[in-house]
Amino acid sequence: MSIVTRDPYTGKVLESFKTDSTEDALNKIRETREAQKEWKKSFDKRIDFFKNVIKPNFEKKTEELASIMTEEMGKPISQSIAEVKKCIKLLDYLIDNARNIYASEEIKTEASKSYLRFDPLGTIMCIEPWNYPAWQVARAAFPAMIAGNGVVLKHASIVTGVSLKLQEMVDSPLFRSLVVDGRTATSLIKHVEGVAFTGSTPVGSGIAAEAGKELKRVVMELGGSDPFIILDSADMKAAAKAAAIGRLQNNGQSCIASKRFLVQENAYEEFKELAEDEFSKVVIGDPKLKETYVGPLSSEEQKRSVEEQIKYLKSRGKVKYLGEGEGNIIPPILAELDENYQEEIFGPVAVLRKFKDKRDAIRIANETPFGLGTSIWGEKNDAETMVGDIEAGMVYINSIVFSDPRLPFGGVKKSGLGRELSKYGSREFTNMKTVWIS
Repeated sequence: MSIVTRDPYTGKVLESFKTDSTEDALNKIRETREAQKEWKKSFDKRIDFFKNVIKPNFEKKTEELASIMTEEMGKPISQSIAEVKKCIKLLDYLIDNARNIYASEEIKTEASKSYLRFDPLGTIMCIEPWNYPAWQVARAAFPAMIAGNGVVLKHASIVTGVSLKLQEMVDSPLFRSLVVDGRTATSLIKHVEGVAFTGSTPVGSGIAAEAGKELKRVVMELGGSDPFIILDSADMKAAAKAAAIGRLQNNGQSCIASKRFLVQENAYEEFKELAEDEFSKVVIGDPKLKETYVGPLSSEEQKRSVEEQIKYLKSRGKVKYLGEGEGNIIPPILAELDENYQEEIFGPVAVLRKFKDKRDAIRIANETPFGLGTSIWGEKNDAETMVGDIEAGMVYINSIVFSDPRLPFGGVKKSGLGRELSKYGSREFTNMKTVWIS
């Protein structure tokens, strides 16, 4: 069997990759496990490898990796380059902070000495999606590796070239790319010690169930239908500019993209007018051009899925196109709807809805089954009073939701289990071991 990758902008075939057999994949896992036995022994050697091998490779090959990302999944090239640079920022964070993150913690008890150790689990499988094909791998795999684990990567098939380029850049038997389909990857869960998954809630639920049968550690970063709440005390121009970035970056294909724009009724018309203007300004077209901000969706299938959602929105409310599309490109869209809409739209479509007061905004924000991130715009003290009632893993005030190596990333409800990044997420694939010495 083989996997074929295509350029979603031109439609041309990029490359054909031979898939791994189950035995090939198992051999990679065995090789990684064998290398991990030595890798886990020296923390200093792991930090040196990150500093002297992985980081320089990412710095030297930033544009090369970014170009493959853009060709395979359609991300505008300027955003691809920014994504690789964000991976380098994570590497810097881990190199500078790993000793503190994984250091033993002494706890005073009646013992002569008692403390916690953070030991690696073994081999971790990262099952990652196409939309941030470098960053989502990095934020799962690199903390696990520097903690002393080995990693095998099952990447989305449409970014197989990215997967193999990442393997080349990490340049270690501790990081191997598995060129397999989803069914084969699921069958391999029993052979690893943990699973990190980023993707849709239905797929994540199935993988978590399979991992549960084997009692494997899991971190699930799943879907979101994030609310962007605009109070009438907000700076409307700043909110509208941020709305365009938050909804349209990565061609609207992001789990933490702002998707539902909830606007206090007194400010609704002003915000809508400003948002229309901002959405209309973006450059649409060839993702290889640095000025492009909105390029094609990742595939014809992805475009059909979003078009079906737009068709439904047209039947229930007003839909306004703010640009021209071609091929797999869907231009920015504002949709006005006065009812609950729970589906996650993975494309450049902003759904606007009015609310009366903060209590009403919280009710609407929470009526989705998702709970990833929420963005609130308004006078900061007033906005902060809402935080405790928002059902989400992250709340950003006067900012779009984004990931930062220093802060935990993750959601609640159907948006996931566990956390990535920061000292908290970086410890997910460790054995928090209690030691008591009398």
